[in-house]
Amino acid sequence: MIFDPPLVHARFTRREKRFLVHVVMDDGAPAIAHTNNTGRMTGCLVPGGSVWLSPAANPRRKLAWTLELAETDTGVLAGVNTMRANHLAAEAIAAGLLPGIRPDARIKAEVAYPDGSGRADFLVDDKIWVEVKNVTLVRDGRAIFPDAPTARGRKHLRALRDRVAAGDRALLVFCVQRPDARSAGPADAIDPDYGRLLREVLSAGVEIAALSVRTDPRGLYPEGQLPVVL
Repeated sequence: MIFDPPLVHARFTRREKRFLVHVVMDDGAPAIAHTNNTGRMTGCLVPGGSVWLSPAANPRRKLAWTLELAETDTGVLAGVNTMRANHLAAEAIAAGLLPGIRPDARIKAEVAYPDGSGRADFLVDDKIWVEVKNVTLVRDGRAIFPDAPTARGRKHLRALRDRVAAGDRALLVFCVQRPDARSAGPADAIDPDYGRLLREVLSAGVEIAALSVRTDPRGLYPEGQLPVVL
């Protein structure tokens, strides 16, 4: 996935009210960027650290910039725009990088679950339900999700389990948008209920994959799978 138009570099100063990020542009001008990442982004927003912004597609939008990448406290780039994760997962499917899914599979996005519980990120070949989670927190080489307690994430796990019980396949994809992860798994210390439920749904037949993404100010590049460690 290539950034077009190119991203613009800035320096992070502070975060406000979860969705607002204050920055200083390279010309010294202060600016405010929107972030759609509702997590804590632990270790990703370092005062004075580099961030990269994309210009808003709508020039009349109140905030002219969207936060895309951030230099972490360990000096690597993390993709923090959660809207990019689904695009990357679709690219990974087309490249044959996700388990048990053909590169030429038919993909439908934002498909309602039959029980009305919400929408899946993807329905593949009318029988594989896919939920994608953006992962930006890494500890000791292990990418972990979530970075904050997530009732919504637990709801998605239960929805996938229900589709397996109905006779379909279900796949959870951790989209790891930083290069220093060697494996992936649940963040048990942050949301133990999520970790317990994840193991339960895996025992019930839900599948899990971790997608490694190379991050660069020019673009984001799905590269392969990481081991999932529970």
